Amino acid sequence: MNTEQIQGYAERILGALRERAPIAPLTSEAPDMTVEDAYHISTALLEMRKKQGEVVIGKKIGITSKAVQNMLNVHQPDFGYLTDKMAFSQGQEMPISEQLIQPKAEGEIAFILKKDLMGPGVTNAQVLAATDFVVPCFEVVDSRVENWQIKIQDTVADNASCGLFILGDQAADPRKIDLRTCGMVVEKNGEVISTGAGAAALGSPLNCVAWLANTLGQFGIPLKAGEVILSGSLVPLEPVQAGDYMSVSIGGIGSASVKFV
Repeated sequence: MNTEQIQGYAERILGALRERAPIAPLTSEAPDMTVEDAYHISTALLEMRKKQGEVVIGKKIGITSKAVQNMLNVHQPDFGYLTDKMAFSQGQEMPISEQLIQPKAEGEIAFILKKDLMGPGVTNAQVLAATDFVVPCFEVVDSRVENWQIKIQDTVADNASCGLFILGDQAADPRKIDLRTCGMVVEKNGEVISTGAGAAALGSPLNCVAWLANTLGQFGIPLKAGEVILSGSLVPLEPVQAGDYMSVSIGGIGSASVKFV
């Protein structure tokens, strides 16, 4: 795929994002698009957003749990970039009706790094050593592709379907928690809607962050000290709309909540 095509598809996604108007899957127009092509589109999209004033503050791994893979019919992980415009803090309302198209919320564990991680060869032990603390998190994913009719290339090009995220205000030392067995409970409007455990995300959230560091390392991109790393959903995606209230509790880590407006 040539540079002109890559730029054109990135501009189309950016237009959908800014106008909150979904587009047809890119793969319906370009069925021969490769995952590598899609990552080039994602990079071009990021550069456009940076030129509009957004600052990269972290990265995310997506499509890690079987529940999410089956829901989207996409069966391998992907990654995307987090910017300052996507970030919210505990207690803030999240304006999904103004910024997103077809949002779905998922409970996650967010890693805050104190050291750089650069693949290849990053191990789980190195991930732990590089992590300052972990916090409960809601990621609210959104697809610029109509009706979430995505293939892996579509979601990769669309910055791994990044939307917005909110970090809880309770931090924990990951070296004192079994991240594989820690349990998660998600409530929506006062009712428990899903439960999960750390093992739901590629066997452990540590595996996810190591995968991300090693995959990005192939492109010469590090995970940087101070960045927020979203390690993937432990529960199924939940459609949300203005007026909904959700909370997530993670054993040994804490809780986070968000009101959608």
